Amino acid sequence: MHPILVKIGPVTIHYYGLMYVIAITLGLVLIIKEVRRKGLGLSTEDLFDLLLWTIPAAILGARIYYVAFQWGYYSRHPLDMIKVWEGGLAIHGGVIVGAIAVYLFCRVKKAPFWALTDAISPSLILGQAIGRVGNLMNGDAYGLPTALPWGIRFPLNSPAGQAYPGLATHPSMIYEMILNLLIFVYLWRIRKKGYRAGFSTSMYVILYSLGRSLVSFSRGDSLWLGPIRAAHVASAILILAFGGFIMWRRLYERLTPESALLGRSAGPSDLPESPPESPQ
Repeated sequence: MHPILVKIGPVTIHYYGLMYVIAITLGLVLIIKEVRRKGLGLSTEDLFDLLLWTIPAAILGARIYYVAFQWGYYSRHPLDMIKVWEGGLAIHGGVIVGAIAVYLFCRVKKAPFWALTDAISPSLILGQAIGRVGNLMNGDAYGLPTALPWGIRFPLNSPAGQAYPGLATHPSMIYEMILNLLIFVYLWRIRKKGYRAGFSTSMYVILYSLGRSLVSFSRGDSLWLGPIRAAHVASAILILAFGGFIMWRRLYERLTPESALLGRSAGPSDLPESPPESPQ
């Protein structure tokens, strides 16, 4: 495992960055497809703007969340806060701040928030799965030591190798990648089932939180709140909140063809104020 894909003179391409580029590119293609299918009235240019809003916000949120839980180290090494290519992005922080950016984007563009997040959710979980390849090559998001035959010994200069030198560890990033891919398949399959706006988004949050909670038991780099893993606390809150949201808004109900025509781009809140874009 090595974090650098290729180095040509002063130019260095990291696996971490490459995985982000692949995830963003593939995600954008799928989001454009879904937004057009759902008739949300957003152009391709609007969706490029959406990326410019959400990606920096999500990365910043993920980094702030991670740094906050590792303040003992970063308070002594402040310049290391910007070294995101070395790992240290907490997905819960990224999702929270990214969601805020999407909400503000929807307010400006007068787009339906829940319908848009439903269109984004499959791409988001697929991007998370792709990103775990970068974690594998980087040796971060690593697991606890294990005697299982699929344990991985990471190089001594990697985060996993420094934490557990010479020991095989759980490939926690691979566990999570597999779970994320399964969630993607589920979300992609239900997208045309006619559920109310917000259902796919809620199921993304619930299923990812469940999967992350399970994988966290094997993680060797967990963030902690006292004796409890922070991922377990955040996941429990999100599962309860979005499970309650599904029941409160009856999002599990499927719309009739007539109501779907009226509510296809409307979430539990407002309808779009602009007409759907004509297919191109």
